Amino acid sequence: MKVAIVGATGMIGRRLTSRLLAHGDDVIAVSRGGARVADATGVAWDPATGPLDPSVLAGVEAVVNLAGASIGSGRWTAARKQEITESRTVTTTGVVEAMRAAGTGTLINASAVGFYGNGELPVDETAPAADDFLGATCVAWEAAASAGTADGIRVVMLRTGVVIARESEVIRRQLVPFKLGLGGPVGGGRQWWSWVHIDDVTGLITFLLGHPEISGPVNAVAPSPVRQRDFARALGRAIGRPAVLPTPGLALKLLMGESSVIALGGQQVVPRVAQSAGYAFAFPDIDAALGAELG
Repeated sequence: MKVAIVGATGMIGRRLTSRLLAHGDDVIAVSRGGARVADATGVAWDPATGPLDPSVLAGVEAVVNLAGASIGSGRWTAARKQEITESRTVTTTGVVEAMRAAGTGTLINASAVGFYGNGELPVDETAPAADDFLGATCVAWEAAASAGTADGIRVVMLRTGVVIARESEVIRRQLVPFKLGLGGPVGGGRQWWSWVHIDDVTGLITFLLGHPEISGPVNAVAPSPVRQRDFARALGRAIGRPAVLPTPGLALKLLMGESSVIALGGQQVVPRVAQSAGYAFAFPDIDAALGAELG
């Protein structure tokens, strides 16, 4: 299969490129700088200049769009919120326009479990969107992708949880206090964290590429979400450090403002579509997932 990956130089993009190449697929790595990723063909595209050139997608059967500015870098000012939203919607619209012109049939588009907001009860792909910034961002992001369905494009929205990877910004930020023996639960630690090992993100994308009957939202999360305090304990076990010193929620709110919801909020997300379709998670257990990346 010939696949174009938009955002190929990012954490998931690099791993996915290597996985597809190892699988024998032909990969075009699209990024702002056009950097070569592994043995994939590198193509430069800046969404601010207009849609992706349809000629890039000649012969491409599927596009995986992973592009979007980080949500965890600093406070959410009005300008930062606009950047977070537009980096997703503008890019996705440009991808869909190019796919229409090129006749590309499948789009697997990134989204996030922030769609569901905070809550205690389990939620699957049928749950409504949250009435907050992350929920509204995901709704606009997914709407930009779903616009392609009017032209017969199969669209999958991959709602990804906290990604377990050594390159992950969430993991790297937590490792600093843990390595100093100062790690522990955040804001009481009762909030649910729906996590997923990066190999299951790339594995699920590969699975979806091979299952054309699946479309719409798909939760990319492990089947065993954990409370944040249990995540902290597992992280401590993975690197052989204690996990007993809590980070007060008030301190995070003062430091990060509204964006503190990334650490202090959470949801118990169920991967119903993936499991019903027969996807077998490589890392359903949090200790195994963290140990594989950090042990």
